[in-house]
Amino acid sequence: MADDFCFLAKDTFSIKTPKKSPLVLRMIVLLFAMVCGVYICSICLKQISTQSRARFLNVQVIERPCSRSNIEPWEIPYVHFPKPKTYSRAECACNPVRFFAILSMQRSGSGWFETLLNSHINISSNGEIFSVKVRRSNISTIVETLDKVYSLDWVSSASKNECTAAVGFKWMLNQGLMQHHQEIVEYFITKGVSAIFLLRRNLLRRMISLLANSYDRDAKLLNGTHKSHVHSPHEAEILARYKPSINATLLIPNIKQVEDTTARALEYFKSTRHTILFYEDIIKNRTKLYDLQDFLRVPRRKLKSRQVKIHKGSLWQQVANWDDILKALNGTPYESFLHADYQV
Repeated sequence: MADDFCFLAKDTFSIKTPKKSPLVLRMIVLLFAMVCGVYICSICLKQISTQSRARFLNVQVIERPCSRSNIEPWEIPYVHFPKPKTYSRAECACNPVRFFAILSMQRSGSGWFETLLNSHINISSNGEIFSVKVRRSNISTIVETLDKVYSLDWVSSASKNECTAAVGFKWMLNQGLMQHHQEIVEYFITKGVSAIFLLRRNLLRRMISLLANSYDRDAKLLNGTHKSHVHSPHEAEILARYKPSINATLLIPNIKQVEDTTARALEYFKSTRHTILFYEDIIKNRTKLYDLQDFLRVPRRKLKSRQVKIHKGSLWQQVANWDDILKALNGTPYESFLHADYQV
């Protein structure tokens, strides 16, 4: 009986797998192939769509060049559209910018002159940047510094940034300018930099200012602080109390040395676009500042400075050994330096 039950169980639960039709298998394979094909096609379409969109976006960010149609042909080398690395010029990106450098000597009025320029809303003059020796240690560091200024990436209190129309700085002749004059002239011509020479006619006045400033560097007459420029009549009066003594024997050789340096600088930079201004002429005739603004191609504005002149009035009141100076310069080509050449 048990044996019969076993045989019955085997017969009852034994299931034979039916044979599949070849047609069904073909249909399954075909369906699988179609699904794979649709999937692959969808992936390809997505990639094509992404690439097309990327190309479209790339076209959108391409910047059109700024128009130069209103610029006279001779001006084109001196007109620039800088692209700073540290910020965007935004809506001012196509405002043209002129590059300049004020070439001068210490105590020639360059500090006062620069404050006048910086009172213009569109002019940025960034100070005496090459007074830092490392910046003028060789021509590579000089060019690197110049590039940073003219790309509008130089940061100073004078920076107007986005909407600057003229950018530059002041450069003393004894700050690497004369030593590397060939490379600097080439840079000025290649980059379209205009030179502004600011000079003194009365070199005796300049010498008095130099000696007095040198004395105050150590004496620090203004409450223990040295100031090359002041903004109040009271401070100017304190500094003017010191009356230097001038070595009468070396006076004429020193004047000739300054004249020679100035003449060589003018000769070196004669191939650049440049203008020559004299401190005394600006004092007597402020319309010279309008000529300068025309030179820089910026709108004319009335320029102002808060600086107060330190040494003014008659020269005999400003030096300790006036009689020695009279003897040294009387009857020489420099006798005119003894007389008042302007009134303040």
